[in-house]
Amino acid sequence: MTAKPSANLRAPYLLMIGDVSRHDFAKTALGLVKWCPDRVAGQLRFDDNPLDLGLPDMSLEQAVQAGIKSLVIGVAPVGGQLSERWQTVLVQAASLGLDIISGLHLRLNDIAGLTQAAEKTGAQLIEIRVPPTDIPIANGKKRSGLRVLMVGTDCAVGKKYTALALTNSFQQRDIKASFRATGQTGIMIAGDGIPVDAVVSDFVAGAAEIISPANDPDHWDIIEGQGSLFNPSYAGVSLGLLHGSQPDFIILCHDATRSGIGSCPGLPLPSVKECIDLNIRCGQLTNPAIRCAGISVNTSALEDKERETYLKQLSEQTGLVCVDSVINGCDAIADQLLAMESSQRDEGHE
Repeated sequence: MTAKPSANLRAPYLLMIGDVSRHDFAKTALGLVKWCPDRVAGQLRFDDNPLDLGLPDMSLEQAVQAGIKSLVIGVAPVGGQLSERWQTVLVQAASLGLDIISGLHLRLNDIAGLTQAAEKTGAQLIEIRVPPTDIPIANGKKRSGLRVLMVGTDCAVGKKYTALALTNSFQQRDIKASFRATGQTGIMIAGDGIPVDAVVSDFVAGAAEIISPANDPDHWDIIEGQGSLFNPSYAGVSLGLLHGSQPDFIILCHDATRSGIGSCPGLPLPSVKECIDLNIRCGQLTNPAIRCAGISVNTSALEDKERETYLKQLSEQTGLVCVDSVINGCDAIADQLLAMESSQRDEGHE
């Protein structure tokens, strides 16, 4: 019952970032470049936007000439709305026959002239952020299989990247593992999933149960997290996802240099310990045995020596494996998960 894109996503893609220069607002574009490099071919920026995805800059006409099939809205601004300038470019793209792929809350059909332009050229308007209509409420029943949920001290701290890196670590060892997408970029990467922040609140936990169904006892579901229990803007979706996932383990994701909640200026970031403790307490409602198995830290703003010192000190303070999943990968966390799962299984047999 997972929500799949309404049509096949035609590659290669032109990633549109327009005038968005903040990395945390361009997560979709950056995620596709990192995890689907074979599907992306160019970027479309406005004026002197300094954010560079490392792709060739292209106009719409150049993209069509280069054989690009789809324009992907590569940003996720707060509120999910687009300026008039953005909307004009989307209409022009559809007029040239490019499919438009969107993961925003804003519906493409609501953009003036876009539907008509697409109908004339046969371009597809593809909405990623559309959940199934028949999601049940959660039942809280224990499901077979193993589950790991990424949680965070805030939004945009690496939950998706960590989940993908951890999935790769397991799969490279021929361990059965699946990345379970819960956001628009993850769905674009994986090809399926449910955009849980578009689900009516009563059904978020039920959506999480669908995303990670009963499976083989040795199969791992690596579940992409959303928001943070400490972010007033998005704590609701974080809690529903935590309850419905019934994770056996959580991985805490954190930004080493962030001091406050991104969407709430003036609100301080919780400590790593606070965040782990609250997620454990809340998660025990549906899985009393939930445990934290590691910490994934975004240390991109630190120098190499600072990074090594920071991760070492954090590991000593918490007693947990600490890595930067982008720079170090997640092999160390995978090792810890396997060791903890084996220990739990042995204890259960005693």
